[in-house]
Amino acid sequence: MSVNVLFVCLGNICRSPTAHAVFQHLVETRGFSDAVRVDSAGTGDWHIGLPPDTRASASAALRGYDLTPLRARQVEPGDFRAFDYILAMDAQNLRNLRALLPADFGGELRLFMHYATGVDEREVPDPYYGGENDFDRVLDLVENAAQGLLDTLVVRHGLRAQSR
Repeated sequence: MSVNVLFVCLGNICRSPTAHAVFQHLVETRGFSDAVRVDSAGTGDWHIGLPPDTRASASAALRGYDLTPLRARQVEPGDFRAFDYILAMDAQNLRNLRALLPADFGGELRLFMHYATGVDEREVPDPYYGGENDFDRVLDLVENAAQGLLDTLVVRHGLRAQSR
């Protein structure tokens, strides 16, 4: 059994690839690579095929996350069949996803920050027009929510770490 998780932001070059890389790293570190599949996408189409924002990649690299293999893509109808969890970075992208939502979607569509603990933020803010500190804040929030998400998946789906 595999649990499939899709992270979504606007252009898929800052927040969702950061969440993708952080969560993938956490999944691998905790031994759940065989049980959890991770991807990311954007609701907009203007960055398709491009690598993540260099500032997002640089901030992530300082914490040991590699965004370089990722390329932006747009959410497509098949994602609603392929993913069990579709997690938006903010309310606008959640609204955009709900507008695309097929009636037979059986997964969970919600804000990613739902899984965070000890913070008041309900959204991961877009750092695109901000400075270096904004990318670091995104990482702080994403690391928190990623931990809560994986803990939830382990309990909800009875995931077992593979032996090393």
